[in-house]
Amino acid sequence: MQIVGVGIVSGVIAGFLSGLLGTPESANPLNLSAVDIRPRWESTWAKAAIANDPAAQSIVANYLSGLSASGYLPEEQGLWVSVGDYPVAENFGSVPVPAASLTKVATTLAALATWEPTHQFETWVGWRGKVENGTVLGDLVVVGGDDPLFVWEEAIALGKALQQRGIRQVKGDLVVVGNFNMNFETSPSKSGALLKQALNVNEWDYAVETAYQNLGRKVAKEAGREDFKPTIAISGEVKLAPISQKESVNGWLLRHDSLPVVAVLKAMNIYSNNPMAEQMAQAVGGAGAVVNKVEAIANISPGEVNLINGSGLGEENTISPRATVLMLQAIQSQLLDSGFTLSDIFPIAGADGGTVLDRGLPENAVVKTGSLAVVSSLAGAFPTENKGIVWFSIMNYGSGLDALRSRQDQVLSALEQQWGKAQTLPPELRSSVVIGQSPYHFGDPARNHPVDQKP
Repeated sequence: MQIVGVGIVSGVIAGFLSGLLGTPESANPLNLSAVDIRPRWESTWAKAAIANDPAAQSIVANYLSGLSASGYLPEEQGLWVSVGDYPVAENFGSVPVPAASLTKVATTLAALATWEPTHQFETWVGWRGKVENGTVLGDLVVVGGDDPLFVWEEAIALGKALQQRGIRQVKGDLVVVGNFNMNFETSPSKSGALLKQALNVNEWDYAVETAYQNLGRKVAKEAGREDFKPTIAISGEVKLAPISQKESVNGWLLRHDSLPVVAVLKAMNIYSNNPMAEQMAQAVGGAGAVVNKVEAIANISPGEVNLINGSGLGEENTISPRATVLMLQAIQSQLLDSGFTLSDIFPIAGADGGTVLDRGLPENAVVKTGSLAVVSSLAGAFPTENKGIVWFSIMNYGSGLDALRSRQDQVLSALEQQWGKAQTLPPELRSSVVIGQSPYHFGDPARNHPVDQKP
C-alpha cells in the first residue's frame, strides 16, 4: 500500500489530539473529505507481491529450458503470463515477434472498435430496366456491403426471398456493385458467378446441394413445400460496376443482413479464416488503421504491433506477447459492455472444433492459434480455482510445429494444475454464441427483408 503522505497523517493525528485537548480559535478545521486514504494497489511493490509466484515461474523456466535444450533460440520464444494486470512470468514479453494468425486478435479488436457486436453488414438487391410478370427486363443488381460470411446457404435463402417477391427470371446481366464477396472468394466477379449459380437450381453442383441440405428444413418449410429450391435463371453475364452505379437502380427488392459481427468474428477465429480476416481489416481501413486502433484502445506502446495485413500471412506481421494479452483483455472489456464474452468470439477448447481440435489445453480455455512454416503461436485465457482468469501468450519460432504445440499445451496444463482447475466457469468466460444454432444459423430467411426504398 502506498503511503498517502506524512503531512496528511500528521494533520490527522493533530486533529485527533486537538479534539481531546481543545482547539485554539485560530486553528483551521481539517477537511477530511478531501483526503484520499484509499490503498494504492497499482504501486510497484504491490504488483510485485501479487505477481510473485515461484512455483509458476519454475514451471515456465522449465518450459523455456526444455526449448533451449532442443535447439530453439531463447530470444525467439516469446511468452507472457498474467493474472489480470499483473505479469507472473515472461520471456522477451515486450519484443515483437512473428505472430502468424494471432494477427487476427488485432483485427478482431479493431473490428469491435469500428462496429458494435450486434452490427450486421448489408447487401442490397435491386433491378434496372423494368419488371413484368416476374421477369426482370434488364439487370439484377447486387450491392455489396463488406459481408465476409456470405456463403452458399445465404445465397440460397436470398434466392427464395427473391422468388417470394415474384422474381422468376432475369433477361439481362447480374451486375455486382461495391465490395461483394461470396464463399471467401476475394474476386467480386467470381463471387458474382457463385451467386448466379446459387440462384438457379439447374446450375447447382454437389457443393451447392450439400449446402442446401445443411440448411435443415427451415427454408423448405417456410416456402410451403419440402423441395423448395430457387430457380431464377439469369440470361446474361456477371459484370462489375463502380459503387456510383448504385444510383442507376430503378427499384429495390431486398436487403440482406449478415450474421452479427460477434458471430462473424467467432467463425473467422474458429477456423482462422484468412480471406475473412483480410476483408475485415480492409473494411476497417487497412493494416495501418488496425494498428492505430489497437494501440489506442489497448494502451500498447508503439512498435509492439506491426502489421502488413489483417490475417497474419507473412512473418512481417509481428506482435509482442504482452501486446497480444493486452488486446485480448481489451476485447473482453468491450464485449462485456454488450453482454458478450471472449468465448463468444474465440474458440473454446473442448467445445469448438477448428484449429483447437485435438489440442491438450486446459478445460474451457479460450484461445487463438497461429501457424506459419516456422511459427507456432497461442494466446488466450483460462479459468483457475486460485488465480481466477489467467491470460497468456506463447509465441514460438522454429521448425517442428507439432512438438511446439505439444509443449505449449503442457506448460499451460501445468500452470492449471498449480493454480487448481476451476470448479465453475466464471461468467466472464461463458459463451452464448454457437455458430449454426439459432439465432446464428446460416441461411436464416429472417435476415432477408423486402424493401422498396434506396439504401
